This record gives sequence, structure tokens and C-alpha cells, in this order.
Amino acid sequence: MAPASATPIRWRGRGRVAVATAALLLAMAASGLLPLPCAVPLLPLPRPAAAAEVVTIYRYVDEDGVVHLTDKPKGDMRYRVFGRFRVQELVKAVGPVGIKGLAAKHGARHGVDPRLVEAVIAVESNYDPTAVSPAGAQGLMQIMPGTQRDLGVSAPFDADANVEGGVRYLKSLMDRFGDLPLALAAYNAGPERVARHGGIPPIPETQQYVTKVMDTYARLSR
Repeated sequence: MAPASATPIRWRGRGRVAVATAALLLAMAASGLLPLPCAVPLLPLPRPAAAAEVVTIYRYVDEDGVVHLTDKPKGDMRYRVFGRFRVQELVKAVGPVGIKGLAAKHGARHGVDPRLVEAVIAVESNYDPTAVSPAGAQGLMQIMPGTQRDLGVSAPFDADANVEGGVRYLKSLMDRFGDLPLALAAYNAGPERVARHGGIPPIPETQQYVTKVMDTYARLSR
């Protein structure tokens, strides 16, 4: 529940359009159109095929100041067009706003600095919950399908599930190797390669990855 000072919001709608509304609310909050904190639900994010869709969001404010949003006004004449939005653009625009919250939530849960979690997300997916790598890694923390199965992550494009699984996996690597650069190398190249080489493998992509994450982590920690 949001505090009493938050703007009350009611959303009517289901499915992939819901992410656009959640993103819209975050964008409104970030731009000062709604005070933070506001009642923004954590909703499943769209699969890549849905990310390019354009959605129309309708809005009205009732006599109690409650903001009502929907993509299907169903003849209710109180609603007016609030805007037309491309789902992918909304997600990317508000990514850092909402994702900081996920990093804080799951970082605290698993004992990982949220700034490190955000650094991994920034380098892995550039805050894009629908990202898919050429190798098949998916979501914010770019988890491979095999690792998803091991972690029990069944919805890799759900931001909350993806970050929880990714942080849990990262923590296991930190515990195993006892060294952050080695843990990051294992996250990128796989733990067996790191164990086999007894250090960061001589793979340019992995070496660059470790440097990027460490640099981003340092910047976010300033």
C-alpha cells in the first residue's frame, strides 16, 4: 500500500498493456506529475515481440482526486485520451527509475550491494527488460536459459523475477570465488572457465565486461 500522501491510482486492464501503464506511472512520477511514492504495481513485462506495440492510454480524475487509467474505456465518457505510447520506449525511458527499486529489494535480500546489481544490469542489458543477446541470454540480467532452469526462473522477461534470479546467481558466484572481479568473470564466461584458468579467462569480451561492470559500480558508488 502507498502512504497516505501518495496519489491514488486505479488501473483497469490486463496483459502486456499493463506494463505500459506501470511504466507511464513511473515516468509521471519521475517527471514530477505524480509525487513519489505512488502506487505502481510490479507487472510482467512484455516479450520482445510485443515491445514495439503502440498503446493508447485513457485517463480521468474523479471527485476524490483518484487517477483512473485504462486502455479500454468501454464507452465510459469520463475517460479522455492521455497519450499514445510505444511499450519499448516507455520501458527504456523509466528503466533506471523502477530498476533501482528492484536492485535495492533483491540486493538487500541476498546481501549484494544494490549499486553492484544496478551496474550488472546496466552493462548486461542497458536497463532493457526485453533484451535478448545473440547467445540467447534474456532479460535485465541476461540469464541464459540453462541457468534460468537451475535458478527456477520461469519468466525471464518479468523484471522482478529476472533480477531476483540474477542477484541470487551473482551472490553464489561471489561466495564461491571470494573475489568480485572473479565472480563477474564467472557471471559472464561461466564459473567452470574461471575455475579452470584460476583467474579471469583470457577472453577479451570477459575482460572488457569485468572492467565495464567495475567502472560502472565505482561511478554509481560516488
